[in-house]
Amino acid sequence: MRATGFCPGHITGLFYPCPHDDVLSSGSRGAGMCVHLGARSDVALNDSGEVRVSINGVAVPAAVTERAVEHLLPPGIGATVDTFLQLPMGSGFGMSAAGALSATVAVADILGLERLCAFEAAHRAEIACHSGLGDVAGMMAGGIELRKREGLPPVGEVVRLADRLDIVACVVGPRMSTAAVLSSERDLLPRTGMECHRRLMEEPTVERFLQLCRGFAEKSGIITDPVRRALDALDGLGPCSMIMLGNSVFAAGNLDEQEAVLKRFGPTYRLRLDLEGPRVIRRG
Repeated sequence: MRATGFCPGHITGLFYPCPHDDVLSSGSRGAGMCVHLGARSDVALNDSGEVRVSINGVAVPAAVTERAVEHLLPPGIGATVDTFLQLPMGSGFGMSAAGALSATVAVADILGLERLCAFEAAHRAEIACHSGLGDVAGMMAGGIELRKREGLPPVGEVVRLADRLDIVACVVGPRMSTAAVLSSERDLLPRTGMECHRRLMEEPTVERFLQLCRGFAEKSGIITDPVRRALDALDGLGPCSMIMLGNSVFAAGNLDEQEAVLKRFGPTYRLRLDLEGPRVIRRG
């Protein structure tokens, strides 16, 4: 019993945490983009009772994927999950959620479960492992998405703002721990996130989204020195901001000119929006 799942990456531009006792009601309000590069997982079920995960060919601890897959498996059933990432971990591209969700959509398909089960398992694992808040909900919507109400739909509410936007992204510094940022005392983050979210709800356009992403990065207290240097170099070339949560930036506009600047700071990626969301791409 085999299947292969794919899940797009997800870039958050602005957010604020919204925790609740009920896991499916927890998450964040904010906005982001689903991008065409992401994670592919080849999944095979077996009778070992264990979940074993490799990432890009290397067997490694992968708590989010392991926990998400275990949530779906019947007693006594195990799985091998070979995940291949098209974007770097720990840089704000939602790879922990993409890896988990690419695996759970495959498991759900093999077991004949509803797709919502796959989303719920990945969301629960992300919240439990403190590796993300709204990536799974955003991935359900596709395109540029606005998370109006926290939690996984149908508990949460997510709408798509736009279907088209090409960007260039760049990793400009070392990996950043999402859990460390979310657990630290940052009073400015929720206040700034709430204000930016309110303003985007009032004017839900791509232009406003890009403007508010930069405002959130500047005022939330999250921006890092490597990100600051890259954004300073990009200013005047079009909209640009920090990718949450990572030492990475994105830019929209004249991508050739922006990418030429960003190549001085780190590896770059040309990205377009993904509209299909997590899906099974091969069975058997």
